[in-house]
Amino acid sequence: MTETASNSIILNAENLVKRYGKITAVDGISFSVKAGECFGLLGPNGAGKSTTIRMIYGFTPITAGSINLFGMDVSGHLRDIKYRTGVCQQESNLDPDLTLIQNMEVYANYFDIQKAEARKRIDMLLGFIALDHRRQSSVNDLSGGMKRRLVIARALINDPDLLILDEPTTGLDPQSRHQIWEKLQELKGRGLTVILTTHYMDEAARLCDRLIIMDHGKILEEGKPSALVEKHAGKNVIEIDEPSEDIRNFINEKKISHDDLGHRLIVYVNAGEELFNHIRSAYCSESCILRMATLEDVFLKLTGRDLRE
Repeated sequence: MTETASNSIILNAENLVKRYGKITAVDGISFSVKAGECFGLLGPNGAGKSTTIRMIYGFTPITAGSINLFGMDVSGHLRDIKYRTGVCQQESNLDPDLTLIQNMEVYANYFDIQKAEARKRIDMLLGFIALDHRRQSSVNDLSGGMKRRLVIARALINDPDLLILDEPTTGLDPQSRHQIWEKLQELKGRGLTVILTTHYMDEAARLCDRLIIMDHGKILEEGKPSALVEKHAGKNVIEIDEPSEDIRNFINEKKISHDDLGHRLIVYVNAGEELFNHIRSAYCSESCILRMATLEDVFLKLTGRDLRE
């Protein structure tokens, strides 16, 4: 990683648009990413996050707007930008017929890294992701978590200034997810800039310094995870199963922020214990709970709860 000024803007997207025929996948969004931060893109399926990511690293052409990365326009300096960028795509495109080392060596060739230097970096990276003991194994012999760690290591072979991760832990078990989180937090600690898309709200809350929430190709919100939780969900959430009309009337009369899901009420409050005790004693002794508000509450409140197919 080359030295970058702290808090300097490493990426700037302006009025970014991507259309596929009559379908607008990304609809005029603007955002910036600071050097050294982890920036997240959240949204339901079809929100436009992966399309945005693919435009950033030059895989998908831009319909309108601009992306400036490392002080260069993506459309005119793609080769220079790719040399400074590491990409971990959603789909694993490791070669199943090659060993771990061979997969890394092939990728190093794309960046014109000399063989001796490539082997040095491979040894370091396989040690970093705790796969040095499997260096001669076939990719087919790896677990899902090991494959994702290998893809991340491969994305670091060119010592990038920016690491792009498109849903890096989808489908992994909790232990594998936490292993990857720990490695990403270590990379953040070294000053690497990371752009992340994820469906896991706990992943975004843990890793992201700032994030945007997208839907239908537009940005709905932007900010720090904790600030977004406080703004949209407060500090506490009260969940009430099978609410009666009495509790509905009480919530509406008090003008308390809530979502009515029919069989369940989701009530958003800043100081929830006193209200919870009143609700539990007056309306629902066993069918309500009090918990901390989370980023998932914000996500569902902004994007809705309907399934996206």
